Amino acid sequence: MSHGERDDLRSRMRERRTALPPGERIAAARGVGEQLETLPEFLVDLRIGAYWAVRGELPLSHALPALFRRGQIVFLPVLGPEQRLRFAPWLPGQDLAANRYGIPEPEQNPANAVDPHALDLVLVPLLAFDRRGHRLGSGGGWYDRSFAFLQNRPRPANTVLVGIGYAFQEVPMLPVEAHDVRLDFIVTERELIDCNPATH
Repeated sequence: MSHGERDDLRSRMRERRTALPPGERIAAARGVGEQLETLPEFLVDLRIGAYWAVRGELPLSHALPALFRRGQIVFLPVLGPEQRLRFAPWLPGQDLAANRYGIPEPEQNPANAVDPHALDLVLVPLLAFDRRGHRLGSGGGWYDRSFAFLQNRPRPANTVLVGIGYAFQEVPMLPVEAHDVRLDFIVTERELIDCNPATH
């Protein structure tokens, strides 16, 4: 798949994602919340990286309340130095401010943010995926750079990556580039996909 083909796939998936009726988006959010509750790490890991859904991304509105009830700590990404993400703790009702891409970030002391390797599990947005755990993101490379420390480690590692997407975002196979960081699991409104089946 050439860069042009990747860009074309991104465009098609963006269009399809943003065209979803609100009812379908809400139903998908509910389904993802239910599927995540079948992932043991999601039930017990303490530090959970999440995201604030924008531009048609699958909302985490039905997944996050259970984390807060269980006393787990939710972190949202903030833009850090060297085009890498850091993650800041967030509670419902806490103020958010749009970053330079228009994505809401927690408004607080940057010293409270942690590096990606401090998280136990991270929910990762995507535009397309395959069942081997390969993800097509928005093209900025933020997640790949931020989680590059996982590339040469046996998976799953101490930080578990869980892609979140609609079932229609699945493709048969995505090409792998040297900088790509593979996902450990993918959750859609229909199923939990284990991308490391041979390790269990």
